Order: sequence, then C-alpha cells, then structure tokens
Amino acid sequence: MIVATNSSFTQFTRTAERAANQVISEYSTSFGLACKLLGPRHRQHVRNIYALVRVADELVDGVTAEAGLDYQEQCDALAHFIDETHRAVKIGYSSDLIIHAFAQTARAAGIDGSLIDPFFDSMRIDLGERDPVPATSLRFDADAHRGYVHGSAEVVGLMCLRVFMRGQDIDEDVSAALQHGASQLGAAFQNINFLRDLADDTARLGRSYLCTADHLDDKDRMEWVGTIRAQLADAAVVIPLLPHDARAAVRSALALFSALTDRIEQTSVDELYRSRVRVPDAVKAGLTARAIASTWMELHR
Repeated sequence: MIVATNSSFTQFTRTAERAANQVISEYSTSFGLACKLLGPRHRQHVRNIYALVRVADELVDGVTAEAGLDYQEQCDALAHFIDETHRAVKIGYSSDLIIHAFAQTARAAGIDGSLIDPFFDSMRIDLGERDPVPATSLRFDADAHRGYVHGSAEVVGLMCLRVFMRGQDIDEDVSAALQHGASQLGAAFQNINFLRDLADDTARLGRSYLCTADHLDDKDRMEWVGTIRAQLADAAVVIPLLPHDARAAVRSALALFSALTDRIEQTSVDELYRSRVRVPDAVKAGLTARAIASTWMELHR
C-alpha cells in the first residue's frame, strides 16, 4: 500500500493500484515478470509508472483513432490526459485510476515536471501535434531520434531510479553514474523495441524511428544492434550501485532485452519488417533464474 490518509482514500488507491497492475498483465509479460522480482517497497510504484506511460502510449498509437475520434479530438484527449496528470501530481488525487496511482508514486519518489514533461513531449510528437495535420509519415534523423528517445524512454528509467533511491543520501558521483545507467537502459529498451516493432510501426503507424529513409537495410540493423549493446553494457555496470531489492529485477530485464537483441541480430531486416521477434517463455524463465542467482551470490560474497 502506497499512501493512506483515511479508509475511503485507502480503498480508492488500492483500486487504482489494481488497475495499474492489470495494465501490465495485459500489455507486457517481460516487464511484469521483472516487476515481480522487485522488493515490495518498489514493486507497486514501478507498476504505477508503467501503467501511466503505457496508457499514454496507446492513446497516441491508435486507440483513440480506432474509437472513432477525429484528429482534433485525439489531440484534445492527449491534452486532457496531460493536464490531469499534472493536476493529480500536484494535489494527490484523480478520478482516473491510472493517473491516480501514478500520482501517488510521483509524490512519494519526487517525480516532477523535469521527467514528466519530456515524456509527454514525445507523445505529442507521435500524435503529430506540432504539425498542422496528423503525423502519418514520421521520419527521425539522429537529433530527432535522440530527443524522442530521451522523452519516451530515458526519463522512464529515471523515474524508476527515483523510486529505487528515494529516501537515500547518496554520493554525487554515484548519483551521476546511476542516472547515466538508467538513461542508457531506457534508451536500449526503446531502440530494441523499435527494431522488434518495425513491421507495426511502418505498416500501421507510418513511422520510421531509426532513420529518415522508408526502409532500414541489414547494415543499419547491425549498427543499431551495436549501439544497443553499448547502452546495455553501460547500464549493467551500475547495477551493483542499486539497492539490493532492485538489482535482480533490473538484471532480469536487462538479460531479457539482451536476449531479444541476440535474436534481432540473427534476423534479417526484411523478416523484421514482416514479423515481430520474441523470446520464448522458457528462455525468459531461465534468464530470470540466472538474474536471481547472480544477485544472491553478489549479496552473499
């Protein structure tokens, strides 16, 4: 339980948390599995963060359009979601269950506009709000890619880091290292997802997050694999600096996405444009077990 001021508020917050948990169970088995490895003091907070960013992402990735909203109505829906998030973080309450759950976490962990605003800026880019017409053919050069990934993924890693480190007095150099690692891990996860989701991003959404051209080639794919491996390596270095009850979960998530990168490396770019690569459940279970074992050994040396 995250916050309690009276019985009605407690019940409402618990209901909001259950709603956040349902979002994870519906949308991400890998993230849900990693969350289970977090210590109890972190677990619900991270689920609350995931739920908010997932709902926002779905809003700009077609749910509102499929619901029959025209372009302006989609923009209005995003604006309302953003405004309600900021309001809830300020006052500690929202009638929207997912936003309410996130607000409890944001207030407890010190997640503020410096992380929330860049995330929503990236959501606006997906929706094409900065153009006079809807974005139907987004193309990202290196600078645009860097800015988008910071908002859509790096800040999410930094939100989770604030959860893990809340209430702790840490050295400035350690803090800088942890922030770099969290940003790199978020960027790696996003870039992996871009490669894995080439088919859907291109065919359904008309977006090219990894280049200004309409189509990657195998050379591009391998260059991105190299970038991702470097980002994952940077993130792995700082895992021992995390609290004990966060390390196994982060190691597990890193291992799962590293395995996904291995499979992407072995898959032609033409195949990536046709189907979505995944890691089998049995492999996920093995990687998770190794992450738990590695963390246990680290803590009992």
